[in-house]
Amino acid sequence: MKDGKIVAGITQGDINGISYEVMLKTFEDNRIIDFCSPVIYGSSKIWGFYRNLFKIENINLNLIMSPRDARNRCVNFINIMNDNVHAEVGHSTQLAGEGSLKALQDAIHDIRDKKIDILITAPINKYNVQTPGKKFVGHTEFLADAIGVQNYLMLMVNDNLKIGIATGHIPLQDVSKSITKNLILQKLDVMNESLKRDFLIVRPRIAVLGLNPHCGDNGLIGTEEKEIIFPAIKEAQEKNILVFGPYSADGFLSSETSKKFDGILAMYHDQGMIAFKSRAFDTGVNYTAGLPFVRTSPAHGTAYEIAGQGIANAYSFRAALYMACDIFKNRKCYDEMNANPLKTDTFVNKHNDHDDITIISTDYD
Repeated sequence: MKDGKIVAGITQGDINGISYEVMLKTFEDNRIIDFCSPVIYGSSKIWGFYRNLFKIENINLNLIMSPRDARNRCVNFINIMNDNVHAEVGHSTQLAGEGSLKALQDAIHDIRDKKIDILITAPINKYNVQTPGKKFVGHTEFLADAIGVQNYLMLMVNDNLKIGIATGHIPLQDVSKSITKNLILQKLDVMNESLKRDFLIVRPRIAVLGLNPHCGDNGLIGTEEKEIIFPAIKEAQEKNILVFGPYSADGFLSSETSKKFDGILAMYHDQGMIAFKSRAFDTGVNYTAGLPFVRTSPAHGTAYEIAGQGIANAYSFRAALYMACDIFKNRKCYDEMNANPLKTDTFVNKHNDHDDITIISTDYD
């Protein structure tokens, strides 16, 4: 922290997308630098290009070499690209990919060295960040690999909805064989701990979705629920995790019952993402649970199709910044409470008990 303020590392993302637009629109409101000290890893030349394009002037920019040089009450900026950089608005380029990756690598190095407190990653194009010999499938997996974390979870979050993705960024054809009892137990452990430590929910209740239509209809159209998912739920319950299911995704996600849970574990990417983005596209945040540091990202992508037009909605990026700061504070509060159990006054119970949750009975056992 810098003079009591959270140092927020921000990677520039793809310079040809909407990243700089949503950053400029966010920091145009000077109230944001009242509660954190932002450090952007990017190009001040590109910043200037978009600032002039969108005619945004009232942002105090401070060029620095290291986050340790960051100043409060301004947007701090670390140049990670040379002066020859230029934007090709709305297009995927090799230069944009190199800049995306360099910003991410430098920010990871600094957060490991505790030079920044939290990390907010602007959207990238997965195609142009690929490097020989190493496949980049997403921020989530890249960060976990860089830190050496095995158990992590992509968690899509807004005020009323938290959906985790069990199998992450893999082809749909690989989902079924990737779902194991151990995998589900690992994801439930990460989600349960994150809901308690990161979101200060005392007794989180988690719903687990099935994989097949109608949860397999008791084996008629798939056996994963009966043979894998339900046994994992039972074992998690034996570990005192309040987990229920499996629920049929179509009916559950459109029902009032879903609102009675603190977290939902989906089996594959689109099962969770379509439901989440249908309800929270402009307000949602992508959070990586299970890392030793706090990382968030807006829920949208590079949006090349609207880049440079000045119409991008900055709410998701702003929400990602706010949420990262909140989670950082929540973790300190939670850790302090556990180190000093008698200091319960520092801990706020954000959980509202739902005694009317319907437990769906099954005959899997």
